[in-house]
Amino acid sequence: MRKMKHLSSIANDVVLRCSRELGLTIDEMVEEFECQWKPGNEGTYSKKFVEFCNSKVATRVCDQNIPERIKDGSFTRLTFDMMLAWQQPDADDNESHQEAVGKESEDKRIQATLSPEQDDISLFYSDIMPLLADHEPSVGEDAFVYLASIIPLHVDVINGRYTFETLTAPTGHQLHFPAYDMFVKEILKCMKHLQKQAKPKGVELADDEIILHVEGTMASQRVVRHIKETSWPGRLTLTNYGLYFEAAGIINYEDALKIDLTKDGASSAKPISTGPWGAPLFDKAIVYESPDFEDGIVLEFPEMTSSTRRDHWLMLVKEITLMHQFLKKNNVQAPSQVWEVHSRTILGIIRLHAAREMLRISPPDPKKFLIFSLFEEVPKGDFVLEELAEISIKVGATKNPCSASSILRSMNMDQLGNILKEEGEAQCKEIVKETDHKEEMLTSLESAVNQTREEEREIEKAKATTTELEEEGITESVAVLMELMRPLQDAVPWFQEVLYWERPSRTLFVLAITILIVYKEWVGKGIAACLIWLVVKMAQNRQKRVHTKKEDEVRVSTESDQTVTESIVSAQYGLIRLHQLMQHVNITIMKLRSIYTSKATKHANMVMASMLALASFFAVVPFKLVLIFGTIYCFVMTSSIGKRMSNDQSNRRMKEWWDAIPIVPVRVLDSSSK
Repeated sequence: MRKMKHLSSIANDVVLRCSRELGLTIDEMVEEFECQWKPGNEGTYSKKFVEFCNSKVATRVCDQNIPERIKDGSFTRLTFDMMLAWQQPDADDNESHQEAVGKESEDKRIQATLSPEQDDISLFYSDIMPLLADHEPSVGEDAFVYLASIIPLHVDVINGRYTFETLTAPTGHQLHFPAYDMFVKEILKCMKHLQKQAKPKGVELADDEIILHVEGTMASQRVVRHIKETSWPGRLTLTNYGLYFEAAGIINYEDALKIDLTKDGASSAKPISTGPWGAPLFDKAIVYESPDFEDGIVLEFPEMTSSTRRDHWLMLVKEITLMHQFLKKNNVQAPSQVWEVHSRTILGIIRLHAAREMLRISPPDPKKFLIFSLFEEVPKGDFVLEELAEISIKVGATKNPCSASSILRSMNMDQLGNILKEEGEAQCKEIVKETDHKEEMLTSLESAVNQTREEEREIEKAKATTTELEEEGITESVAVLMELMRPLQDAVPWFQEVLYWERPSRTLFVLAITILIVYKEWVGKGIAACLIWLVVKMAQNRQKRVHTKKEDEVRVSTESDQTVTESIVSAQYGLIRLHQLMQHVNITIMKLRSIYTSKATKHANMVMASMLALASFFAVVPFKLVLIFGTIYCFVMTSSIGKRMSNDQSNRRMKEWWDAIPIVPVRVLDSSSK
């Protein structure tokens, strides 16, 4: 077997192993590659050749028994080297790679030094991890996501970058082989663990329904269902279609209560506080509200300190619900397409379980591993989901040995069997022709994901600027608010001058302009002029900031001449005034209610007669004339002429009329009076 001079040592090693796996010579692989390679394509010859070899061997690997290859380490070693070869395919790369034999011998030596106790400890937090991280070649983010495009076991290409950031946070955002090997093996362990779980009692699972999480058993933490003031411990099971709660009996579990997560609309799952006898003391529960359950289903996940378990379950329930909403919204109906989306979601949840086992000290953010929950929250995530829908419809119906559903089948997790019926297979044959554009669709998907990440970084930077303001107390917040409202406070004297004729020339000018705009129906033009004026002011402020080169900031002084006692008294009087204001608002609303319900018959008759008169007036008189007369009336009444015309007696009669309106009685009920 010859080596290719333009390839790096690790790339040559991967090509050699690919030829052995495929039973082809390197020359035959080169000849096949050059028949379809176009020099104008993006990427160098070496990189494209490595991609070609990787895709060929990936198809062969996915057809084999993946669990056995994971156990003996050949799967992780090969796929990790595939990432390294793709990352540095050319011979002139700066970093050199060791030969496969040397790596395998070193791996065996390292594994021999690990005790059984250390094997169960996450490598991210073991003492040997820094040594391994220093001496092993590492993989970057792009290579990690690239492998997902051909073998989507360790991560999905959609949220791969978010998963990579979470997994490699303790190791400087570089993935080393021990961590990758441990992660893939944890995925296999989680799959085997889920396969051993007992099915919920008294219900029949669908053919394609897979158990994804179980708690409440003897070997796991408790789950408690609250029904009003009673509590029932039991076992909670999550599948890709619903939740099943089995109350614990004396000897065995009772029949399961099913919560269907495929329904959308009025159904929802939210966090809630629970406690003994229904008291909301502990924020560690979720409530599932649905028209099928009158009082909702309240499930508590007890733990000593935080509510991590509750948040974990809530996120899993949300993921399943969003997946079914995605299928309905995008009209994904073909069995193979539906199962492909299910498989992506199932693998995402299994990866989350594996990551939680590895990062026990600091559990990862569940959203980083779950597709629909992640892109439901991140900015412009809907664009990514639209790309996913297009890929699911155009590519999801084809028989791909390295698809998510094929990976599940290879890992013995697929309970569905052969879901493609005869018509489904016929549909696959029709769509195969469209899969030539798969690479273009993946490129479009990658572009949407990158746009989402850039937008998220900008939003995070913007939110970081508000952290200090959110941590301030009430006094500081009030001071900041008053400072920000100062421009409006400065504008109040100008309006007072205009309204009260302190400068008659300015008042007459404003009055004339207002009447002209209303009469000519230039309201739209007036708004346009105001907007243009605002743009000019913004441009002036920008130029001023550029020339001064000073950081824009708001300076707020919290100094006060009042003593502590005076401050307390001022705060007390402020609360009293607030209470009085609330009382006046309540009384006003109740008086209006009395008029509306005709409790005050005389007042109601007067109001109805006035409303009929106004209705006749507005029906006859053009509205712009009403605005003109109203504006003139306001300005005249604030002038010296209006003050002489004002009649205090009419104001007094109006106040007496208002005070004479009785209100509807108010009866405050407490828990004892119900």
